[in-house]
Amino acid sequence: MAHRKVLLCLCCVPAFLSAQNNLKTVVTQRYFNGVRRNLEAAADAMPADKYGFKLTPGQMSFAEWLNHSTERNYTDCAALKGEAAPEASKKVAGLKDKAEVSQALKDSFAYCAAAIESIDDQKVLASPQLTYSLLHTVVHNNEIYGNIAGYLRSSGIVPPSTAGRGAQKK
Repeated sequence: MAHRKVLLCLCCVPAFLSAQNNLKTVVTQRYFNGVRRNLEAAADAMPADKYGFKLTPGQMSFAEWLNHSTERNYTDCAALKGEAAPEASKKVAGLKDKAEVSQALKDSFAYCAAAIESIDDQKVLASPQLTYSLLHTVVHNNEIYGNIAGYLRSSGIVPPSTAGRGAQKK
């Protein structure tokens, strides 16, 4: 539902966008870079022995949430690049330990950063699939971060976004 609202709002925006790639700039600076920092920092902050932790038995583990982000990053950003998802994406589902999961997440964000850097607003806005992929990269990762914040708090760890605000106030 949230994806549709964002997409609907975005459909009203093209008339206000100039040829200066404002969409790409806003997405990158305001949303993508922030959620990338938060998810990568969360991956680093969670102890290795908690990567299999689940808040409840029916939920994904902390590692599974990060793997889900990694898989979607590769899928969405491959669409933005106009190519098949890289080979690395095929190995993500089997990753379980902190070093592998964390590195795969960081690699997927680097792949997305390159994809977003190469896009053009008009091309993205002319294609519903590209628009969806761009928005999904930030919206979905923020949803994932919202979920794993509870995993961090339950483990006695202040989520990076909250910890960052505290550091800014000092």
